[in-house]
Amino acid sequence: MLCENVFTLHPMLMKIKFLHFAVAAATLLSIPTINFAQGPNLGTAANFVLFTTVGAVGNTGISHLTGNVGSNSGSTTGFGNVNGVMHNNNGATSQAAQDLLFAYNEINGTPHTFSHAPLLGNGDTLIAGVYAINGLTTLAGNLILDARGNSNAVFIFKIGAAFSTQAESKVKLINGAMACNVYWKVEGMVGMAAGTSFKGNLIVNNAAINMSTRDTLEGRALSTTGAVNITGTMAYTPVGCGSALLKGPAAPNLATTACYAIFSGNGSVANAGVSHATGDIGSNVGLTTGFDPLLVKGQIHPIPDGSTSACAADLLNVYSYLNTLTDDIELLYPAQFGHNLVLTPHTYVMKSATSFTDTLYLNGQGNPDAVFVIKITGALGTSTNAKVILTNGTQAKNVFWKVDGAISISDNSEMKGTFIANNAAIDLKTGVIIDGRALTTNGALSTAAVTVTVPAGTCGTLMPLTWMHFRGNNVQENVLLEWGITNEVNNGFFKIEKSRDGKQFETLATIDAETGKTQANYSFTDLHPFILNYYRISQTDNDGRKSYSATIQVKRNMNKSQKPVINVQAGYIYVQTAASTAGKGSLELYSIEGRKVSSQKIVLTKEVSLYKIEKPAQTGTYLLQILNNGVKMYAGKVMVF
Repeated sequence: MLCENVFTLHPMLMKIKFLHFAVAAATLLSIPTINFAQGPNLGTAANFVLFTTVGAVGNTGISHLTGNVGSNSGSTTGFGNVNGVMHNNNGATSQAAQDLLFAYNEINGTPHTFSHAPLLGNGDTLIAGVYAINGLTTLAGNLILDARGNSNAVFIFKIGAAFSTQAESKVKLINGAMACNVYWKVEGMVGMAAGTSFKGNLIVNNAAINMSTRDTLEGRALSTTGAVNITGTMAYTPVGCGSALLKGPAAPNLATTACYAIFSGNGSVANAGVSHATGDIGSNVGLTTGFDPLLVKGQIHPIPDGSTSACAADLLNVYSYLNTLTDDIELLYPAQFGHNLVLTPHTYVMKSATSFTDTLYLNGQGNPDAVFVIKITGALGTSTNAKVILTNGTQAKNVFWKVDGAISISDNSEMKGTFIANNAAIDLKTGVIIDGRALTTNGALSTAAVTVTVPAGTCGTLMPLTWMHFRGNNVQENVLLEWGITNEVNNGFFKIEKSRDGKQFETLATIDAETGKTQANYSFTDLHPFILNYYRISQTDNDGRKSYSATIQVKRNMNKSQKPVINVQAGYIYVQTAASTAGKGSLELYSIEGRKVSSQKIVLTKEVSLYKIEKPAQTGTYLLQILNNGVKMYAGKVMVF
């Protein structure tokens, strides 16, 4: 009976308990639909990084913003290039104003789960929840928000008065916390001191927002009524929480242009200095000159051919595609392009000549397939040492520049992407590095000690064939040539080329490649070497692309019984010989009847040297004599064709 009395409730107590349960249930049902797995719905206001329903939005100095900027009843002034759309008193701002008011009311009506003193930071760590803070509130030092491994954890701060931050104060997110899930509802003015690093969405009611130099905001600064002013600030809308993954436009189909590093559809392509390239080089109308084949991993097209014709046609298609893309964002100040501007995957347009100074960041926001297109109506010029830096997954193969004007990239600049000039010249100055391409539909293209590399994976035929060695040795009176290569995946054949002077080469032999081998060794014997020989090997892929070995020099073994090497071609009789004693001599040519036809003074040395005498106009057999200090050292017949 005692135990029964202990565990049995009086009927009146049971009735009271039921009433308490009913009240609690009713209270729970009356709470707005906001929980710790999903924050309040900002609607279209989420598109804005800076916004006020009523008031001006202003900037001083160079600020870097990602997201739209606008006012529904006021002006926006002092801004440079913004990675977003500038809106003033239009349909977009009207809808954003309505959505912002709804989000404010939603947060305002949410019961708090914690109360907190009006001093935040100083190394404190807070967990997810709704925090009520009364009175003037200050952030000092570091405030750490800990999601405890839950990336959906929501943090809401309801501040009942003005809110300020001290210099160099920081909001830090750990263990999965995300800026998009942090909300600050403030009933008063917000002032951030210099160097503040802030995270989350500021929703300020009937008051202004002021941000200072070196402040960083990952979130949004939104006011129902009040001015928004920034000075030398970086602010960007956060990713995650259901926000769309930025992809940019679809990339163009480069077709045959993918394998060209440097190209003009109509104009000369000329290089000065030591330039390196990975990819083809050429012009479809004009000569390509000055490039060293040993420094080009790809095919140099000295004159137009079938490949350049196809590239010219495909380049026009690529240009046309980029030209017709609808732009998402207009960068309003082309003369201020660069200056540490950060862009995200979009189609951008600048409607006049553009001056690129300092650094441009292209932020892929974690998407390696994100595409950037920058369209310029006018010329593009850069400062010296200008740089494009790719961050958060951006790849050079997905960056495209369409320029309706000349392109001039100044000394030591480092560019990323495919640059296409339309009906204008391209000038790449000393030390320029491009991870991409330099292409013009119609115009001269000049380079000076540059490095241009087609992005990896965009031209499947650029196989990494490597020359291990190439050497030549005398074997009795012959020359044995030996070479070895690695990564011979796409190789078609070799051509062994031979020259007397190291400048004008002729094909000596063609040898098929042993395609598919990781490593291969080859040899060839020249049975008729000159006294002094220059050799090189051209390697041609199955698709016609070509690369060259180094040029080597081999001097044939000589003995007293060996005769000079004589060759008749191109208007001259060429003689390779050496003398046992150096001296003044001459080449003398006689007809078969003994009449002197011509003579040429020479200086003989102990080293093998190349001499020449003019070839007679009439074909036939002639007698050639070599005199050294008046003494005949050789006489023999020569046939003139």
